[in-house]
Amino acid sequence: MTTGSEIETALEALVEDFDLLEDWEQRIAYVIELGRDLPPLPDSDRIEANKVRGCAAQVWVASDRDGDRLVFRADSDSHLSKGNVALLLRLYSGRRPADILAFDARAALDRLGLPQALTPQRANGLNSMVGRIRETAAAVAGEAQTSR
Repeated sequence: MTTGSEIETALEALVEDFDLLEDWEQRIAYVIELGRDLPPLPDSDRIEANKVRGCAAQVWVASDRDGDRLVFRADSDSHLSKGNVALLLRLYSGRRPADILAFDARAALDRLGLPQALTPQRANGLNSMVGRIRETAAAVAGEAQTSR
C-alpha cells in the first residue's frame, strides 16, 4: 500500500465516521473528541517556531522524521482547534512528504463538509494548519532533492 492510499484510507474512515453522525452538532462534538485523544504536547514543542499563524486560537504543530516519513504532534488552547488539528494528524502524520504534498486537502475537507460547518475565522485557521503541514513537507522534500 502506498502512502497516498494510506491518506485516502484515513480519509475514507473519517468520511464513514462523519456519515454515522446525524447533524453538524454531533460532527463538531466528534471533532472535539478527536482533540481530547491527542497526547499532551510537551512545553519544549510549544515554541514560537511551531506556532501556526492565522488561527484564532493558539495552535502548535511540531514534526519529526521517522525514516522517510513525517510524524506530526500538535496541540491548541481551544477544544475545536485541537480537534481540527487532530483530524489533520489522522490524515497526515506518518506519511511521506511527497504524498502529503500530492494530497488535495481542500477537496478532502470539503468532502467532510468541515469548512462549511465552521465560522470563517475557524475555517481560515484550519487552512492555516494544513498550510503549516504542507510547508513542513515541502521543506523536507526540498532537502531530499538537495541531498541527491
